[in-house]
Amino acid sequence: MIDKRLFALPGIISSLVILVILTGIQAFSIIFQGVFLARAITDLWQGKSIDQTLINVLFFAFSFVMRQLLIVLKNNYMSKFADHTVENYRIQLLAKYAEIGPSIIKQSGTGNAVTTLGAGLDNIKNYFQLLLIKVFDLSIIPWLILLYIAYLKWEQGLFLLLVFPVVILFFIILGLAAQSKADAEFANFKNLNNRFVDALRGLPTLKQLGLSQSYGDEIYNISEDYRKTTMRTLRIAITSTFALDFFTTLSVAIVAVFLGMDLMNARMALFPALTILILAPEYFLPLRNFADDYHATLNGKNSLTDVLEVIDTKIVGPQDELQLNKWQAESELSLNAVQFSYDSKVTLKNISLHAKGYQKIALVGESGSGKSTLLSILGGFLQPDQGTININGQEIKHLTQQQWQKQFFYMPQTPYIFHESLRDNIRFYAPSASDKAISEAVEKAGLSSLIDELPAGLNTVIGESGRQLSGGQAQRVALARMLLDSSRKVLLFDEPTAHLDIETEIDLKRTMSTILDKHLVFFATHRLHWLDQMDLVIVIREGRIVETGVPSVLLADTNSALNALRHELHKGGLK
Repeated sequence: MIDKRLFALPGIISSLVILVILTGIQAFSIIFQGVFLARAITDLWQGKSIDQTLINVLFFAFSFVMRQLLIVLKNNYMSKFADHTVENYRIQLLAKYAEIGPSIIKQSGTGNAVTTLGAGLDNIKNYFQLLLIKVFDLSIIPWLILLYIAYLKWEQGLFLLLVFPVVILFFIILGLAAQSKADAEFANFKNLNNRFVDALRGLPTLKQLGLSQSYGDEIYNISEDYRKTTMRTLRIAITSTFALDFFTTLSVAIVAVFLGMDLMNARMALFPALTILILAPEYFLPLRNFADDYHATLNGKNSLTDVLEVIDTKIVGPQDELQLNKWQAESELSLNAVQFSYDSKVTLKNISLHAKGYQKIALVGESGSGKSTLLSILGGFLQPDQGTININGQEIKHLTQQQWQKQFFYMPQTPYIFHESLRDNIRFYAPSASDKAISEAVEKAGLSSLIDELPAGLNTVIGESGRQLSGGQAQRVALARMLLDSSRKVLLFDEPTAHLDIETEIDLKRTMSTILDKHLVFFATHRLHWLDQMDLVIVIREGRIVETGVPSVLLADTNSALNALRHELHKGGLK
């Protein structure tokens, strides 16, 4: 229930000490509340006046107020601790996502990452706030009450002591069943999020292919499965709560029966009997409160496990082996016998290539041939299982190197547009860029007409709930980002025009032609008209390089793999 890694959190020990002290004071307030209430009732039963019993009523009121204030104080204190801890987790999680790169998103799914950063961290906050308070209440309050009850009458204390493990045992049995259902519910929840986010991102494509309705049915079926899993979990949780309430109520009733018999047989005075009867429900109350929030803490524990797994993820291989100056015309990059696998399935096989200076290299092949995976390895987002990489005579195992990652820009099929002004989106990689530099980048990227249309120009908020951009406009924003930082001389393009219509693509191609000069370019595409911009073409099929050469030469060879690919793409309606 309690993750051992909690005890490594900064400030956790001091927070637990304070929580123990406050809970101990709360326990004594509960005992005093029961004692003075019993005294007040006993005095009234014996016919004493209101004035004579007023002091007991005032002490009871003071104990009651003190108890409630301690509850509020504990909740506020642990809420601040939970907020601070969760915010630290959020920062660490975002930093780890940035450090690992898109490979972790490919493994867990976009929806899972979004859920972890949103609802997952909220669940963890509840976990910290609820779990620690409830556990310490359960660990301290019942036993101090039990000691006082045993002091008043040891037989009643012994009975309550013996019945407590029986109630807990029954609760554990149902709790284990609830935990297995909660795990299944959480797994379904992550699956639903991944499917939903993927469906939203691919909705235009699904509509064009006429598959939106069938995919909607799939989302509905997954939602129904999640609903049924949730209801099964709640059914067990409600059964557990009912059983716990039944056993605790029955135990208190048995105590009341024996106390009544002792009173009738004059073996016990009214005051201690009444005190035990008042405190008996308080003895079981922490356990009942813990059971009420058990399901919420299960969700929090599952979320905490996911977050810590990401934060504790180690980047394979040493960092910063590479000492690299600015990429220049004489710089060289080589991949030698590189191999990569996804889930034990080999995706890239024996990849060897060489690039020098400001070459423009096209990576062509059908969808799924391995182009994007090769680009991810070149960007350091993935690390090869086998093979070596050589940069300027330095042999390394992978490109997860800060010195390399400062050298390149990466443009995916759909560049991310932040919920910020257009100006801030453009200067994302160069936040200190001057207005003059931004204006020049805007002009070269072909964004001038867009800015003229916007009501606030460069200050217009775009992305998410702001002004939405078309695919071509988003690509031009990404190009403007590139132009603002002239120190990065390596460009990685992952089919940047795959989702654009041909007119927009040709227009964008004219803009990009000047940007590609004096850069090392790796351009993954299955649109072969880009080859007239390239110096070298590498044809990839089923994870292997099947052909390398100058585009004009390969296109002139009727037997080349490039021509074979061109015919296949023509059949599929692509050029």
